[in-house]
Amino acid sequence: MNRTEEYGKKHSISVATFFEKGAGLLKMQIVVGEGDSLMRQITESAINRPGLALTGFYKYFAYRRVQVIGWAEYAYLSSIKKSEKQERLRKFFSTKIPCVVVARGMKIIPEIISCAREAGVPVFQSTMVTKDFINAATILLENLMSPRINVHGTMVEILGLGILIEGDAGMGKSETALSLIKRGHALVSDDITVLRVDSTGSIIASPVSTTRYHMEIKGMGIIHVPSLFGISSVRDEKKLDFIVTLCKPGEEGGVDLTGRQERKRKILGVEIPQVMIPVAPGRDIANIVETAALDYKLRQMGHDAVKELDARIISLMREGSSGEK
Repeated sequence: MNRTEEYGKKHSISVATFFEKGAGLLKMQIVVGEGDSLMRQITESAINRPGLALTGFYKYFAYRRVQVIGWAEYAYLSSIKKSEKQERLRKFFSTKIPCVVVARGMKIIPEIISCAREAGVPVFQSTMVTKDFINAATILLENLMSPRINVHGTMVEILGLGILIEGDAGMGKSETALSLIKRGHALVSDDITVLRVDSTGSIIASPVSTTRYHMEIKGMGIIHVPSLFGISSVRDEKKLDFIVTLCKPGEEGGVDLTGRQERKRKILGVEIPQVMIPVAPGRDIANIVETAALDYKLRQMGHDAVKELDARIISLMREGSSGEK
């Protein structure tokens, strides 16, 4: 796994990506959008309603954001003279805004189309109510623009938990994941996993688009997982709950074998529990990873095997001590 633990930075996305990922979710269709205009960049995830700008006030205009015209903006534009409307919209579209969305399925004002084409700014129409569009679009943009890194590791879902299996080449990451899939668990990604921070502060793992649903198994080559094991054997993305690191015996780094000390790794600023598992001939690594998942779930429910054993030993010692008196 990439050992760089720096915070990822939010990055810009193109209007084309925004439309591609949000067309269905946001019920959008293209009204104006030719050639390079869709390559304009969105650099802020918040959405702006340009009511004040359309009246001529630009001092605090958030031009880097997606601009949404709702009922209030539409009513204002419909109330002013055609010449004034043309002037206001021409200035509005000249401010390097990334794109405009007309909400509520309202008929597009002709001057919006002409000014948008003149400035090379894409215009979309959405049938969603303005406030619903803004809420959904903000979440989508937060996810698309969130900090992210690519790491070497295979991501699986076990009993509802997202587990990243990492380790040096040849440690058996893919083979372990394959054994887990045969036991009824699911694959998220193989070899390269994309990690990002979502709006809740959780780490979300997903595959690289080109290798989605595929695995490389040494000696066999590439396999398509859902074709072999069914559609329930794959997931598009999953929250990362903990990391399993496969290592050579002796490389555990002084791990407390009683399990008292919980090892953690920081990824994109979020601490993730980590388990080190030495790989040796004859060890059923898939079984150990599955057991680690079960133990993690029990700990989340408040059951701690180490504390329970400690309490039992102390109790037996007390009973023995009292019997000697």
